[in-house]
Amino acid sequence: MNLTSLLPILYGLGAAISWGAADFAGGLASRRSANALAVVFHAEWIGMVGVFAVASLSGQPSMSLTGWGFAMLAGAIGTIGLIVLYKAMAEGQMSIAAPVSALLAASLPVAFGSFSEGFPGWLTLFGFILALAAVWAISAGESGSLRPSIKGWKELQMPFLSGLGFGLYFILIHRAGQESNLWPLVGSRLGGMLMLLAYALIKRPSLRLARPVWSIVPVNAVLDVTANGLYILASQTGRLDVAAVLGSLYPGMTVLLAGLLLKERINRLQAFGILIALIAIGLITL
Repeated sequence: MNLTSLLPILYGLGAAISWGAADFAGGLASRRSANALAVVFHAEWIGMVGVFAVASLSGQPSMSLTGWGFAMLAGAIGTIGLIVLYKAMAEGQMSIAAPVSALLAASLPVAFGSFSEGFPGWLTLFGFILALAAVWAISAGESGSLRPSIKGWKELQMPFLSGLGFGLYFILIHRAGQESNLWPLVGSRLGGMLMLLAYALIKRPSLRLARPVWSIVPVNAVLDVTANGLYILASQTGRLDVAAVLGSLYPGMTVLLAGLLLKERINRLQAFGILIALIAIGLITL
C-alpha cells in the first residue's frame, strides 16, 4: 500500500482520535459544570472564531453559495443531533442512546457512499461490519450488556434522530469539503451557532460556566475542529464510507482516556469492542 492510498486511513483514524479526545474533554467539562448545553455553546463559538482566523490567514479561496449552504446545513443538523443525544441520555438509558446513535451515524454514510461511489470490496465491507459492531460494543456504556432492556420504540426515537443528524452531517460536510478544506469548518460552526442561538432564545437555558471549566472548553473546541478537518481530508482523499466508519470509532478513544486519566473501569464488552475495532481497521486498510 502506497502513501496516497494510506492517507485517507490516517486522516480517518486521526479524526476518530481527535473526536474521542474532544468528547472526553467535553464530557469532563459537562460533568464539572452540570451544564452540557453551555459547554457545547461556548465550544462552538470558540471553535468558529479560531477556524475563521486560520481560514482567513491561509489565503484559501472561499466556497460557492452552494458550498456555504451545505456546510451551514451540516452544522445545524449536527447540532440538533447533539442536543437530541444529550436529551436522550438525560431521559433514557445511556447504554441505549449512545450505541444506537453512533451505529446509525456510521451506517448512513456507508449506504450513501456505496450508492454514490460504488460498492466497496468484500474485505472492506467486512471491515465495515466489524467496525459497526465495535461502535456498538464500545458505546454500550456501564451496563456491559449487548442487549440493554428497551421498553419500546418510544425510547429509541431520540437516539434514532440523533444518529440521523450525525449521519447527515457526515454526508453534507463531505459535499461542502469538495470545494475547500477550511471554509466548510467555518460554515458548519456558523450553522451550529445559529441553531444553538435559536434554541437558547426559545428555551432560555443558562449558558454560564464555572471558572475552572473555562480551561477545558477551548481544548474541546480545538480538538473538535481538528477532527472535523481531518474527516474532510479523509473524505476528499478517499471514499466517504471509509472516512465515516473510521471517524465513527471515536468512542474507543473516549473510553481509553476515561480509563487512563479518570481511572474509570473499562468493562469486558468495551475491551472486546476496542479489539474488534483494531481488526476492522486492518481489514479496511487492506
